[in-house]
Amino acid sequence: MSTVTLTAADGHSCPAYVARPAGTPKGGLVVLQEIFGVNSHIRSVADGYAADGYLVIAPHTFHRVQAGVELGYTEADMQTGFGLKTAVEALPAPGAMADIQAAIDWVAQAGKVGILGFCWGGLLTWRSACQLRGLSAAVPYYGGGMTVGADGAAQATVPTLAHFATDDHWIPLDTVHAFAKAHTGVQVQLYEGHHGFNCDQRASWNAAAATLARGRTLEFLATHLV
Repeated sequence: MSTVTLTAADGHSCPAYVARPAGTPKGGLVVLQEIFGVNSHIRSVADGYAADGYLVIAPHTFHRVQAGVELGYTEADMQTGFGLKTAVEALPAPGAMADIQAAIDWVAQAGKVGILGFCWGGLLTWRSACQLRGLSAAVPYYGGGMTVGADGAAQATVPTLAHFATDDHWIPLDTVHAFAKAHTGVQVQLYEGHHGFNCDQRASWNAAAATLARGRTLEFLATHLV
């Protein structure tokens, strides 16, 4: 467990949580937070992928609007997180994408780089797959907004595996089907359950779905980060 400070192309400094593997890394992995900050769950995700052999970095993508954000999953936390997300999304481009690029560049010391993220981080993962350089794989989990509008029309430039839930009130299922039809190069996987099914700190956690998605993710990363 450690923290590094990234410097984006515009000079902005951004802290990031780093989890290191026991031996030589299989590759690098960027993990992008939900709207709840780089909290204990996101750190546990990073630690888990480090245990699987990857050098992992989780940048604080709220840092441009508020430092040190670490929320839980109450309704009040949800409202706070939505407000922070809205503030980051309102920043002039590239905004937090510059910090994600800095994270990609940093973790490339481990070899090929993959990126994965959840919720808002899933959307940022999709944007990264479409816009940023230095990636070899992307895995967005239930990225809110990635199936519609300009984000839904964007095209990934790297292999992408996208995980969605069948009963996600933030991401209507018909938009997932439309996304899959429009992006035949993206591997779209559906799981019985709700938004946030991967997070064991949320009521929507689905252990079976989370385990299946993680297994598919590890297989996907092993294929593209070799």
